[in-house]
Amino acid sequence: VQLQASGGGLVQAGGSLRLSCAASGSIFSIYGMGWYRQAPGKQRELAATITSGGSTNYADSVKGRFTISRDNARNTVYLQMNTLKPEDTAVYYCNAEVRISGSFRVMNYWGQGTLVTVSS
Repeated sequence: VQLQASGGGLVQAGGSLRLSCAASGSIFSIYGMGWYRQAPGKQRELAATITSGGSTNYADSVKGRFTISRDNARNTVYLQMNTLKPEDTAVYYCNAEVRISGSFRVMNYWGQGTLVTVSS
């Protein structure tokens, strides 16, 4: 199973970006999906998560500005980021809980990370 993230880049404060992350491979089903971020010199932290049923959870720092969504048919999770701030600068990682084909095991997978830089 591979997660391929895209959509990062350089944006001015107040701007918007949309991240995408597509899962591929021997996937039977995907449960929770999410986005985490790691700023320079800091630990990785949760940004937003979404269940297979569409329930969402956000870090307080992004509530009202970020929106997580998913397309189950495409095994893809999105993060729409609006009103970006310099403190949102980080590498953003997608995450998925995947049950692989032919197994009852559910494993946690990470994407490679995509850099978001917000200039002031």
